[in-house]
Amino acid sequence: MTVEFVGMIGASYYSESATPTGPAIDQAYLRKFARAYDEGGFDWTLVPYGSAAPESNQLAAAVLGRTERLKVMLAHRPGVLFPTNAARAFATLDLLSDGRLGIHFLAGGNDTEQRREGDYLGKDQRYARAAEYIQILRRAWSSAEPFSHNGEHYRFENYSSQVLPTNRGMTVSVGGSSDAAYRLGGAEGDVFGLWGEPLAETAEQIASVNRYADAAGRPHPRIWVSFRPIIAATDELAWERAQQILGGIKQNFTPKTPLPVSNGAAATPQNVGSQRLLTVAAKGERHDRALWTPTATATNAAGSSTALVGSYQTVAAALLDYVDIGCELLSVRGYDPLNDAVDLGRYVLPLVRQELAHRGAA
Repeated sequence: MTVEFVGMIGASYYSESATPTGPAIDQAYLRKFARAYDEGGFDWTLVPYGSAAPESNQLAAAVLGRTERLKVMLAHRPGVLFPTNAARAFATLDLLSDGRLGIHFLAGGNDTEQRREGDYLGKDQRYARAAEYIQILRRAWSSAEPFSHNGEHYRFENYSSQVLPTNRGMTVSVGGSSDAAYRLGGAEGDVFGLWGEPLAETAEQIASVNRYADAAGRPHPRIWVSFRPIIAATDELAWERAQQILGGIKQNFTPKTPLPVSNGAAATPQNVGSQRLLTVAAKGERHDRALWTPTATATNAAGSSTALVGSYQTVAAALLDYVDIGCELLSVRGYDPLNDAVDLGRYVLPLVRQELAHRGAA
């Protein structure tokens, strides 16, 4: 098993635990952030997608242009670009970066966010569109031979392009926690992304994805699991820091896509992933070796929001627990994004890799 580490990069400083300040794009910060991942031993960084955020394709190009070995997992919403245009755009970026691009497809889990960009399809339709979209891209990437398509969501004739990815394809990632997401990931994904839940619940989700892959006659996707580590030299210092971060979230966090408020509380999120994190949090604050859930509760589970809290050794051991149940991509993104990226690369990643190398030698 090859284990890879994934970060997430922003064009300027942002943390749920601090009041947003500064410009939408801070080039000096972006350069330092990209270099921290590149030099710190990370294999990938996610470039996220948001309707009000800097345009993700151009941000991915900037990150790739400022790094030498780091790969970019570019988040993309089917429906924003026509698939033939997207196929060329992604293939061009892949060629310019010597094959360092993967695409993380987001079918969409929030109607408000989707409608900001004119997408009024329901959830099931969005997942059906995503499947058709991925199939078109895979074919467009594999050959320059013209082909036509007449599907439920897209129709075109005699498309062809000489712009093909480095390996006549690229990594396709899918994420989510609903049955529709499992089905799409099993049928179309090379990678399937999950937010950090306890080990037992994570294993159940992996099994669900694999059942759909088996039904589709495809290899099991590599599993990508995401956490928000809170680390320090000792467990005691890490827990002190965790309480400080939680206080900052409670004081400063504002959701990027506000939910309706009922009786003074935010409504339940639409997406199943957030609902699952809140359910886990309701069962208790601590799970397994180091998983901590109050950060999810404080943000109403707005995205990946569960923490791993502890010393460098404790968090490394917790990550290895997830490797042991089949997770091959470990996403680690702190609440002080740039400084935590440096510390994770310096203190945690080497411990995980050292143990994996020891196991391989044994």
